[in-house]
Amino acid sequence: MEHSDLRKEEILEACKELYDRYSFKDITIKLISEHTSFSRPSIYNYFETKEEIFLALFQQEYEKWTEELDEIRNQNDILSKEEFAKLLAHTLEDKERLLKLLSMNMYDIEENSRMEKLKEFKRAYGNSVHAVKLCLNKFFKDMTEEETIKFIYLFFPFMFGIYPYVVVTEKQKQAMEEVGIHYKYYSIYELAYMEIKKLLG
Repeated sequence: MEHSDLRKEEILEACKELYDRYSFKDITIKLISEHTSFSRPSIYNYFETKEEIFLALFQQEYEKWTEELDEIRNQNDILSKEEFAKLLAHTLEDKERLLKLLSMNMYDIEENSRMEKLKEFKRAYGNSVHAVKLCLNKFFKDMTEEETIKFIYLFFPFMFGIYPYVVVTEKQKQAMEEVGIHYKYYSIYELAYMEIKKLLG
């Protein structure tokens, strides 16, 4: 790996660690630099804004997920709807960071990133959409093109809402209890599995 790639990776690793503990608004480039081996000005050689760092982290998460989707397609010849729903839901089970990123305001992140960075991210996102489509084409040959597109256009927006429904703070729980909302808590896997099964019919 080249020196610049190692530097970028170190920045992203620092951002990951911080994002697991803090919210997006609490993380600054200064804070990220304090968790790297180099100074804050050096970060600007790779990323112009905090949003660009998060966009790169987002891209990395999509790339990891796409690899898992490709594994499902390459390692299985035949899958029933039930089996595919379970496998696809399991790929999201350990993607809490991806789901947390999806729950953020993407307009601000994309608006405050350079076009070249945005295109890299969109390419990674597009690859994940394509990987899901290839799985559907392989395992469900009776699905029409329209049904496949409908699955994708319902499943990907659904992913934006998983994290807020699964990760609920004590303050949110208390507020719901006090206004009489009886909330059933599902895991990432359970929510994803139910939705995929419904979309597959």
